[in-house]
Amino acid sequence: MLTVALLIYRQQRATTFLGTITSPTQVNRDTQPQAVTPNLGRRHKLNYQQWIDILKQEAKVAAQKRPQHLTILLGDSLSLWFPSELLPQNKNWLNQGISGETSTGLLKRLELFNSTQPETIFVMIGINDLIRGVSDKIILNNQLQIIRYLKKAHPQTQIVVQSILPHGGEQTTWEKREKLLAISNGRIRFLNQQLQAIAQKEGVKYLNLHPLFADNQTNLRLELSTDGLHLNSQGYLVWSSALQLYSQIELEAQKK
Repeated sequence: MLTVALLIYRQQRATTFLGTITSPTQVNRDTQPQAVTPNLGRRHKLNYQQWIDILKQEAKVAAQKRPQHLTILLGDSLSLWFPSELLPQNKNWLNQGISGETSTGLLKRLELFNSTQPETIFVMIGINDLIRGVSDKIILNNQLQIIRYLKKAHPQTQIVVQSILPHGGEQTTWEKREKLLAISNGRIRFLNQQLQAIAQKEGVKYLNLHPLFADNQTNLRLELSTDGLHLNSQGYLVWSSALQLYSQIELEAQKK
């Protein structure tokens, strides 16, 4: 039902959303490292540990300032590159994405933001595991451990697990195209089904973004991607619309 609502919402809002959305409130980091945005500049050259240090410092700022309606994005480059101006407004966003991140890496760094008090945490992870040849069993077990850790560390927080997005299939132009083509989108759909079952069993929310991004062949829609793996502005517009509607339908309803 939610997926249908999101599809309708996308059709009705996609052409006007960019003209109506206002910049979301973000954690003030005037004296701290700049927020992660699509214009990463020198950050392209950072190694993994340098990324960890930056995210740790940004989480520290959020913990000290305790902004209202703090919402955390957890994941890989898809989350990292989310344009700040497209993030749903009326929330303070803390982006904890790292390019190339895997479920194993994410699991090991969840403690970075232990001291924060997020209202909601959105998690998307898994595509880089598949690219690196990690088994479904390990991916799903890591996802389970991530969920359980977040539930324990943030018992008052709404945890939302997001589906793994499809890739562009034969139309992919990403530099490591062959590794991506070795992963069937059918496998991704199967993983998402298992991930949804885990989320339901653990009592957390599951946001199925897959239908919003898949074409009739279940590949990533080309008009939403730069290279068959990463998203363009229209892709982030679809994701943003889904987050906005999901927050309204699922999360706000629980507070009434």
